[in-house]
Amino acid sequence: MKIKISLLALLFISFISCNDDINSVDYVSLNDQEIQDYLEENDLEAEKSNSGLYYIIEEEGTGEQPTATDDVRIAYKGYFTDGEIFDQSDAGGVTFNLQEVVRGWTEGITYFKEGGSGMLLVPSHLAYGPNNYRGIPGGSVLIFEIELLEVVDATN
Repeated sequence: MKIKISLLALLFISFISCNDDINSVDYVSLNDQEIQDYLEENDLEAEKSNSGLYYIIEEEGTGEQPTATDDVRIAYKGYFTDGEIFDQSDAGGVTFNLQEVVRGWTEGITYFKEGGSGMLLVPSHLAYGPNNYRGIPGGSVLIFEIELLEVVDATN
């Protein structure tokens, strides 16, 4: 009887361990490689921040530079590395506080000044992580073409 219980306990622990291995995907490394491949395939050069965010400043802009707590108005297009668009604003942009968006935007938008434009290549750990979110599969790299139209509430 003790052997059967021990065997069941061992099988249960093995099952849990295997299940953890299946769910523990290293998205940081996978996303970084996916971004590097995307940059190479599209002949783009980007800066990489300490957090793992990649960004390209095409036009720096000349106006106010937002802080991570400012309200901003931005025109954008969001898509996956395969080019499939998942979201975009109209030409007039949208206004929001940088504390109300994914961490990749909170950080990345602060690299631009009003009138600036470029791209943010956001790994999943700076977006929605391993979880599915409103049609965005967990672990996805998100690419945004952005134009910073206005710093609405500069804290300078």
